[in-house]
Amino acid sequence: MKLIVGLGNPGKKYFNTRHNIGFLCLDKYAHDHNLKFKKHRKFKAEVAEISGAILLKPQTYMNLSGFSVVKALDYYGIDKEDIFVIYDDLDLPTAKIRLRYQGSSGGHKGMMSLFDHLKTKEIKRLKFGIDRHPELDAKEYVLQPFYKVDLDEVLKSINTVSKIIDDFINDKPFNQIMTEYN
Repeated sequence: MKLIVGLGNPGKKYFNTRHNIGFLCLDKYAHDHNLKFKKHRKFKAEVAEISGAILLKPQTYMNLSGFSVVKALDYYGIDKEDIFVIYDDLDLPTAKIRLRYQGSSGGHKGMMSLFDHLKTKEIKRLKFGIDRHPELDAKEYVLQPFYKVDLDEVLKSINTVSKIIDDFINDKPFNQIMTEYN
């Protein structure tokens, strides 16, 4: 069993923001596979199930995402090695994706929370580029929607992420996935 985690913030206020790209990727995957998310109060998340995997959107706000992930792992009996996390990255150009199996949080509070709760930095992940704004504070910038000029590239990358999720669920070796998509 695999756990695919999309990081974001709950609520309409944050729906189409850069910081919610993890949620947006999981929503696209769920749409493509006719899946429905349901609230799961036990671990404060929205969950969709597909054969061999659980899609998880923590509803704890970004900085507490690790709580939901650990509760879901325990509930479903999933190993840490079978987690795949999707989140935004300010240090990558908009719509650029980068896969990693370990490393630092890069200052991302959601990943810091996962590291703290899981007691490891060896977490398979996909960083989705959102770029930086030279004049805006990062906290303000990440909570804004993508610029219209970037939407075509963002949507293409979201479609690619959907293919990557399929590969991960279907047990394609992660090194092979990284080689193919990085």
